[in-house]
Order: sequence, then C-alpha cells, then structure tokens
Amino acid sequence: MDSITTSSYTVHFNQRAYDALNEHLAATAYSKIFILVDENTKRDCLEGFKKHIQGDFDFGILEIGSGESQKTIPTCTQLWEALSEGDADRKSLLINLGGGVITDLGGFVASTFKRGIAFINVPTTLLAMVDASVGGKTGVDLGPLKNQVGVINQPKMVLIISDFLKTLDERQLQSGFAEMLKHGLIRSTLYWDRLKTNTDFTTMDHLIYDSVTIKNEVVIQDPTEQHLRKILNFGHTLGHAVESHFLESKSRKTLLHGEAIAIGIILEGYLSNELTGLPETDLKDIKTTFLDRYPKTEFSEADIAAILSLLKFDKKNSHGNINFVLLEKIGVPVIDVKIPHELFGRAFAYYTEP
Repeated sequence: MDSITTSSYTVHFNQRAYDALNEHLAATAYSKIFILVDENTKRDCLEGFKKHIQGDFDFGILEIGSGESQKTIPTCTQLWEALSEGDADRKSLLINLGGGVITDLGGFVASTFKRGIAFINVPTTLLAMVDASVGGKTGVDLGPLKNQVGVINQPKMVLIISDFLKTLDERQLQSGFAEMLKHGLIRSTLYWDRLKTNTDFTTMDHLIYDSVTIKNEVVIQDPTEQHLRKILNFGHTLGHAVESHFLESKSRKTLLHGEAIAIGIILEGYLSNELTGLPETDLKDIKTTFLDRYPKTEFSEADIAAILSLLKFDKKNSHGNINFVLLEKIGVPVIDVKIPHELFGRAFAYYTEP
C-alpha cells in the first residue's frame, strides 16, 4: 500500500511504516526517545511495536490513564514534568502510541515542551487512524468542553499499522467507523455506499486508506480551517455538545466519540433537510444507516437544553454566531449555516421518533 504525502509529512502503512520509522531514527540523532502510552496500549501494543524498531534505544516510557477524562491540562503538566525529569531536551522525540486522546494530548505536549520537540503519531484505534492521522490538530479539553486548548502542529510522520485494530472491541471499531461514514457524506457518494454495506472489520486497510486520502485532500487545500476544512466538522457541532454533556453528566453513561458523532450526524442531517435542500431520501438513508449501527440514545428536555447551552463553546463560532456544516445532498456539504433556534427541538424529535 502506497504512503500518503501530506503538505509536511508522510503517512505510512503497515510494514512500510516500520521501515520508515527505522530509516528516520537511523538518520536523525535524537538525544532521547520517549513513548507515550495508556494502560491499554502499554499492555496490548508497546512490546510488539518496540520489537520492530532496529537499534539499541533506551526508550523512556510515559504512561497516563485511558479515556477522554485524561485529556486535560493537569495531565499535560504531569507529562511535561516527566519529560523534564527524564532529561528531555529540544532534540528529543516523543512517539505517541495510542488512540485519539494519546495523539491529541501527546502532540500538544510535544508542541509546547521547550517550545516544541519532534513527535511521531502511531494511532492504534480506528478513530485515530482515520481522524487524528491527518491535519496536525493537537489539544486538550477544558472540563467537559472538547479541544478548547491546542495548536495545529505537524508530526514528523504518522504510522498506521492495522494489526493494532485486533486489540479493539466491536464498540471501539464502530466508534471509528462513524468518522469514516462522515467522510463519505461530505465527499463521496461512492465511498458512502461502499461503507454502508461493510460489516467486516478484519479487512479495513483499503477503506482506511481511502478515508485518510479524503481527509488529506481537504486539509491540503485548507490547512488552518479557514474555509473548506470546515466540512470535516459535519455532525460535530451538535455531536461534540452531546459528547460533552454525557462526559459531564453524573447519571448518564459516557458516549464514545463516534457514538456522539453518529447522533450529531442524524441531527444535522435533519437540519440539512430543512435548510439546505438535503433530499428526504438521503435523510432517511443517513438515519437508517446510523441507527442500524449505533444504539438510539434517549434525551430528556433537560438533556436537550444542556446540550444546546454547550453550543456557544464550539470552536467554529465567530462573532457570537454558531456556524454549522450541513449537506445539500450526500457528498455536497455547505459551510457556515446559521440555524433558527426552533429547529433544534424538531431535530431531536426526529432523531428519537421511530
């Protein structure tokens, strides 16, 4: 499988990923190399990853807990201090081995430690492979508010090794698959139709490759999210608010990112039907496809009010306006759409009805 070249680095796949890493380490005199893991990737991925690395390296292992709750400034402080205690300097390298929390957080830690050290991302979840692998977004949450602090900074390379998917359960795989379905909705009816019928997570290489290609094509044209790149946020304005609400709630089960985005896509699909001409047949297709894969979530009036109150924190907002990405039809997005407030309640009603 060919590598994918972005504007400033390359995404390598499977054996070529290990070869590229070894070539890079041999050619670059890093003073220290650290690997960031959580307890899951330490147990399931670290030793296998290290066995493929040639050379006598004394890796410093940095470990944090797993999950979105770790994606905070206090965790960054812990890692900055660990790097300092490990004698990291500006010629050190941080390898982020894990899912989206590890790559987002690790990228931010590396980008800010001593004003920036090199980092390499090795995504181990389907979500991180197709979402965090391209674009250079790093960051952490503020309380339950997603990705409020961060920078756009590029890794030296990204290594996608599909064997790591064997460590994931069905729920985690489906979470990542939501982002892939989104790629089809914003870019390609052919890709959307291919994905809809896919039930086999054991042979994902070509689908992952296509998703990374789609995201890369968008990011190359708009690296700092001034215009076209906004389309990658379809489903995420309401989806992130749903995710934040459930993360903060003491009585509701936390949703995985893809589960929340699946809800956001149905809600924003309804808004698209109302405002930007998405055909009814496309809307029904979207709702059926996502509810076939992701269990329906119940929302009380209080839940909905709390979710809508979180919209003001969305990163795409400008001058007090909440800007949405909607669809004209599958494969054709529309950016910077303002939503009449009364439509939000109707969107949630559409999501919950049979």
